[in-house]
Amino acid sequence: MPEPIIAVEHVTKQVQDSTGTLTILHDIDFTLAPRESAAIVGASGSGKSTLLAIIAGLDTPSSGTVKLAGTDLFALDEDARAALRAQKLGFVFQSFQLLANLTALENVMLPLELQGRSDARALAAEMLGRVGLSERLRHYPKVLSGGEQQRVALARAFVVQPAVLLADEPTGSLDFATGERVMELMFELNREAGTTLVLVTHDRAIASRCDRQLRIEAGRLEQGALAM
Repeated sequence: MPEPIIAVEHVTKQVQDSTGTLTILHDIDFTLAPRESAAIVGASGSGKSTLLAIIAGLDTPSSGTVKLAGTDLFALDEDARAALRAQKLGFVFQSFQLLANLTALENVMLPLELQGRSDARALAAEMLGRVGLSERLRHYPKVLSGGEQQRVALARAFVVQPAVLLADEPTGSLDFATGERVMELMFELNREAGTTLVLVTHDRAIASRCDRQLRIEAGRLEQGALAM
């Protein structure tokens, strides 16, 4: 068996509020293999996005840990975690998270430039062409439609050829037809790149396209949720 690309090991997340200690995640434990796709599903407030943020090392667990390609994220300091994210992870968010003062091309170039790539402009232009935006390279996010902005976000995520792609409700801000096209493109790019995909979604049809569904209920991973 290949080493898991993601190993979530007994992760619990607790926060303090006016009523005392609130447990958001309780003893979450699972692994994902390279090239595998998984949908994290569950009701609003069940802890899905918190779990995704912990997998990314953007939030810290109260106990437990996450290993990314064999490296314990929380044994690293924040600078080292950021460096590992830049090397291994791509992100797609519901709200696109594009930089308003950068063109589509510049947004996609940014992660490549952070890696010190001298060919960032050419690679970014090629990737934007791959998502059908060759004519929009010099446009700023404010003049792009929601679907176009999400395609820029996909290009930015995939241009660094990440080992893992994390997506948090990537069609939540889009109408149904546009969301369908964006998801089709995401799965197509994911197959081509051979990444591991972890996707938070409320959409059962989208979740059913993944290899596995991880169902979170009241902060707990449901028994049987790891079935293929």
